[in-house]
Amino acid sequence: MAFAVSITMFFVLLLLLPLSATAQPYRNVTLGSSITANNKNSTWLSPSEEFAFGFQQIIRGGYLLAIWFNKIPERTIVWSANRDNLVQEGSKVQPYADGRFELSDPRGGFKWTAAATSRDGVAYGAMLDSGNFVLANSSSGALWQSFDEPTDTLLPTQTLNQDGKLVSSFSKTNFSKGRFLFTLQIDGNLVSYTRNFPNDDAKFAFWSTQTVGSGSKVIFNQSGDIFLATKMEVSSILCLQARRRPRPVNFTREQYWNMMGF
Repeated sequence: MAFAVSITMFFVLLLLLPLSATAQPYRNVTLGSSITANNKNSTWLSPSEEFAFGFQQIIRGGYLLAIWFNKIPERTIVWSANRDNLVQEGSKVQPYADGRFELSDPRGGFKWTAAATSRDGVAYGAMLDSGNFVLANSSSGALWQSFDEPTDTLLPTQTLNQDGKLVSSFSKTNFSKGRFLFTLQIDGNLVSYTRNFPNDDAKFAFWSTQTVGSGSKVIFNQSGDIFLATKMEVSSILCLQARRRPRPVNFTREQYWNMMGF
């Protein structure tokens, strides 16, 4: 089974190493085809059937559009589109010839839309063996991909860019946004926050790499290693700093109790 990293794990900074990109086989999703939320469990599978894209019923009458590991009994979800707004039975997701990729309810109301970088060039959709769902052009270039909009999980070969976020799920059975936020800020600092739940803003930083001005992107490679790429040229000093255990953000006891809600 592929190795997934959730927001709650301890992230270690490593020296950035070159990554090789390998082509993946596609099982194309034809534009205009659709999947409907019901008990028939229709899915779009990756070529190896390791991953599935479709609807999972979370509660009675409530469905989540998601990607999950398909070869394990737990069917662990690694990405979702409507985590805070479950849709009812009869809702459907469909890629259109004009580049739209939309989730709509039985009345035709839009619940989620993917924004392709070029609506005119979308040729097909595909669920890849990496766990990434893409809208691609005729040259197999990704115009939209689920890897660019992560929810609470990073998968091997996935990158978290500046301003990218992982937000924990509320619980193992409730996939709405929970209490913790992990983000690579625009300033280059990699930070874990508590969230001002149920609001969507960060409340308190409790862990940080303290890499303001240097952090560029977080990369999870196929070997299971996580790297923080820097904007600067790699040097031996940067290598030593990257391999040390990141220091937590200091806070007072009073701040701690306030954070815990006491």
